[in-house]
Amino acid sequence: MGNELIKDLKWRGLLYQQTDEEGMEKLLDEQKISLYCGVDPTADSMHIGHIVPLLTLRRFQMHGHQPILLVGGATGMIGDPSGRNEERQLQSTEQIDKNVEAIKVQMEQIFDFESENGARMVNNRDWIGEMSVIEFLRDFGKLISVNYMLAKESVASRLESGISFTEFTYTLIQAIDFNHLYDHYNCRIQIGGSDQWGNITSGLEVIRKTHDEESKAFGITIPLVTKADGTKFGKSAGGAVWLDAKKTSPYEFYQFWINTADADVIKYLKIFTFISRDEIEVLEKAVEAEAHLRQAQTVLAEEMTKLIHGEQALEDAQRITKALFSGDLKALSAEEMKAAFKDVPSVEMVKEPKSIVDLIVEAGITSSKRQAREDVTNGAISVNGEKVTDLEYVVDEKDRLEDAFAIVRRGKKKYHMVQFQ
Repeated sequence: MGNELIKDLKWRGLLYQQTDEEGMEKLLDEQKISLYCGVDPTADSMHIGHIVPLLTLRRFQMHGHQPILLVGGATGMIGDPSGRNEERQLQSTEQIDKNVEAIKVQMEQIFDFESENGARMVNNRDWIGEMSVIEFLRDFGKLISVNYMLAKESVASRLESGISFTEFTYTLIQAIDFNHLYDHYNCRIQIGGSDQWGNITSGLEVIRKTHDEESKAFGITIPLVTKADGTKFGKSAGGAVWLDAKKTSPYEFYQFWINTADADVIKYLKIFTFISRDEIEVLEKAVEAEAHLRQAQTVLAEEMTKLIHGEQALEDAQRITKALFSGDLKALSAEEMKAAFKDVPSVEMVKEPKSIVDLIVEAGITSSKRQAREDVTNGAISVNGEKVTDLEYVVDEKDRLEDAFAIVRRGKKKYHMVQFQ
């Protein structure tokens, strides 16, 4: 069974580095284990770059193992130097507590907490926060040499630009986490992104030095997800793609996945979804034979939106997508329109009645009054999904959604948001 799981992870491209592959497979074959992944609460939401190790942890849960989700209430106060060329801004305890609560809600969306091997959530401030400086230095500081820590990529890469003692100690504090979970939850494996290899191996070193030779723990890292064209994964036109619906709406989330390039979509289906190898191979053939139908992208968008936001949010995102494709905006609420047109060209105008011709010229939607009259007469202009063909039509409060904005379309695809002040 462990062999099957590892084989599946390899096929999905989810294994980057492993300690003692043979020993880990044997352990997974012989017993159900606990394993963990940590997330530092540096923001009040995770983004899609954070979830690959978590989704990998979920795959272990689906094979009968128990996931431990560590939210770093303590480590988040220090800052991980991994993958960064400068010190993090320290956050207040109140902000970190708020972030922890928000991340917990997102974890509950991804993991099963109810079954026999239900996920367990822990916060490392519960044990790190109680430790005195003397305990830290005597019990753990003696275990790891400075030379060992200097050899870590996360530390070595910062020696030129500078690293504070605070961030220098991060790898040891994360090592204490692994040791604590090993002792109290029989946690045997840590999973992390490829930048976490140094921190994971520090944990294994501490476990080795504080236990007998028979003690066995393991580490796995996941490759960094990249796009085929070399650009950074996980960014949209509006910046990071967040799991929080208030930061990235379910419609925008759905659109991000729908717009995946053909060259990337099969890779993302393997990494992010739980659909089977057989289903993915069928979709791979569809990409080769009928790429224009975008079947693989549709499945990817559906699976991810349902996983992170639920069935209802997926239905809403699909409805907005369909309404925009058909041009039938009347089917959408004002809130849905706002979400759908967040990134279209926008202009501010004063709240006053204005003829349709004046409005589209002043908003920069057409270049001249002559062109505006022609567009209206030809039926090329619509306001909030209603075609306007009368040159005398006045745009006033009846057209202002939430008394704040209107969506004007010119032609089939060119949308503009007019915001009324």
